[in-house]
Amino acid sequence: MAAINRVGHEVPSSGGAGIEFWGTSFICDPQGVVLAEASVDREEILLADIDLAHLEDIRRNWPFFRDRRTDEYNGVTQRFLDQS
Repeated sequence: MAAINRVGHEVPSSGGAGIEFWGTSFICDPQGVVLAEASVDREEILLADIDLAHLEDIRRNWPFFRDRRTDEYNGVTQRFLDQS
């Protein structure tokens, strides 16, 4: 998973205090182990090595999607549900 956040201070065109973005974008594995983390004060391109064998091992031993009820997804695939 990659979580992205901006860095720096942004002041709205209408004025005011603005907002400070904290940075620290990160990439983590399926178990939440942080593989790479960006700084808090500068723009960066963040790269991480991904162990595909480890990902496959996690998928096989933690079958999160195994018990999905895909028959219940029909409503999710439509933009608007028929209300009649």
